[in-house]
Amino acid sequence: MAVAAGQALSPPAGENPRGMVEPDKPDKEDPRWRPVLDLPCQLTVDLPLPNFKVADFLKLQAGSVMATEWRVSRDVPLRVNETLIGWGEIEGSGKRLAVRLTELA
Repeated sequence: MAVAAGQALSPPAGENPRGMVEPDKPDKEDPRWRPVLDLPCQLTVDLPLPNFKVADFLKLQAGSVMATEWRVSRDVPLRVNETLIGWGEIEGSGKRLAVRLTELA
């Protein structure tokens, strides 16, 4: 499991990536959201490594590559504070690794 850090890559303000109207989605400009907008949260991206054992963990060192059976075409689970919020696909963004949100839970 890796922790995502830095700024989220998102579409420009007012632009919905799928072009859909989401009437029941809370508006971040709604005054009821103001008290919680600056609360910290932890976004994690789960990348399962089946058959990973303690022996494998003990062999890890800088430069180690861990193989996964997770297919590239399969979305990875995204969690905020350990709660599943959706799925995303991993992609490159310049010299950084990024996760594009593909579906909300």
